[in-house]
Amino acid sequence: MSFFAGLTLLRDLLWRGPLLALLPAAGLLLSWKLGLIQLRRLPEALRLLAAREEDGGAGEVSPFAALCTALSATIGTGNIVGVATAVGILAGGPGALFWMWLSAFFGMAVKYAEGFLAVRFRVTMPDGSARGGPFYYMERGLSRPGLGKAFALCTALAGVLGIGTMTQMSGIAEAAELFLDPAGADAVLLFGNSYTRVRILCGLAVGICATLVILGGAQRIARTATLVVPLMAGLYIGSTGLILLTHAGEIPGAVRLVLESAFGVRAAVGGGGAAMLLAMQHGVARGVFSNEAGLGSAPIAAGSARTKDPVRQGLITMTGTLIDTLILCTMTGLTLIVMGSWRDTSLEGVAMTLDAFERGLWFLPPGVSDGLLAISLTAFAFTTILGWCFYGERSIEYLTRGRAPGLVRAYRVAYLATVFAAPYIRAAVVWTMADVLNAMMALPNLIALFGLADLVARETRRSALRRRRGSAPHGVPRRGGVLRGRRQGSALHPRFFCKKIE
Repeated sequence: MSFFAGLTLLRDLLWRGPLLALLPAAGLLLSWKLGLIQLRRLPEALRLLAAREEDGGAGEVSPFAALCTALSATIGTGNIVGVATAVGILAGGPGALFWMWLSAFFGMAVKYAEGFLAVRFRVTMPDGSARGGPFYYMERGLSRPGLGKAFALCTALAGVLGIGTMTQMSGIAEAAELFLDPAGADAVLLFGNSYTRVRILCGLAVGICATLVILGGAQRIARTATLVVPLMAGLYIGSTGLILLTHAGEIPGAVRLVLESAFGVRAAVGGGGAAMLLAMQHGVARGVFSNEAGLGSAPIAAGSARTKDPVRQGLITMTGTLIDTLILCTMTGLTLIVMGSWRDTSLEGVAMTLDAFERGLWFLPPGVSDGLLAISLTAFAFTTILGWCFYGERSIEYLTRGRAPGLVRAYRVAYLATVFAAPYIRAAVVWTMADVLNAMMALPNLIALFGLADLVARETRRSALRRRRGSAPHGVPRRGGVLRGRRQGSALHPRFFCKKIE
């Protein structure tokens, strides 16, 4: 058995087996225990997001910047390439979009819990900076440091070998080739294979830009994300929105096709239960790849937010899934279905989305639609590269307890080296490896979420009760640092959980 065949088998075992059951189960459990918090408190979450206010808690970046850092890692090729690979006629068909919606809806409760736990169990480092994430709530909440180390190792590997570098650079290079040299006419021999000059130059340009930002550390990554994420999301939403607006009459039929295909009523491939299972597998896998709910990546960024209240950060964190999947991925999927590009068996990935853009924006000057997609994909993928380097460095820092800064720097160098090398690796291997590493991250994180679900629900209810009784909103202490009669050193005060690492 070849390496790629073995990797494919492992991916199918993980995604058709435990994860296909555990991810929806975690979403259902947390939605039930939290009383559908993704519906009840979504308006409040959006108000917090719009206000961009802080409550003076420990942390390195603002809550909005923490969300942008998380979104910079989640909004990437999954929103363009991933959706196309899921809804194509040879994959899960249009029905995969329904399962992406469903996983995202329940994933919002998962993201809330992840953001809550990131602040609830974070620690303050000797230099005063805050650290949070699954490894800390596995160690401090579950008392399972071994599980935290396993998660940290998988996260570091996923960053350098999977979702953080490989898939993003592959998507950027493919989009650049389709836009600037679709025939592959200008090719050179490199590493024993033929590559276009566009791919080579694109890899070098993105690698140099990533190096300049990443070497600036977490603060520069956060500032770049805060600037680029809103702009790139607005550009892409505007482009796909224009296509859907000019084909509004076809949207109801596209939604009906999604629902029929999701349950095997009108299967794109196979028939009945087989088609439904295939749509579920691709929809859930690509949904997780896109919004990372249950993966455990977003809470690493949330743990650095300047806030005192876990509930507040949980609400802000869960809006990431709304933006990423329920808005961006939906617009991509509906565009592919409305324009009929999903039916073309000769198209996959970026080529399928590019075909939909050319069909839908036919009234624009030649090359403009291609340029819009290329710019969007490049910006999406570039910020994902930045965000995942941040995650990987935090993971190495946890594994070494902050005592080996040289190892963190070595990881940064290896990460950047992979960015430069990724354009020359076969796309099929890249995506399969990313799916496997995502699964290896999700498994320990889901164990922690199941184990801490009762704690999240109980303390969320207590927070709501304090607010109804007139306490300071979002856990801000009143009159000399007292919160409803409890001293700051008590076990129920947020600062109790922000101790320095010994």
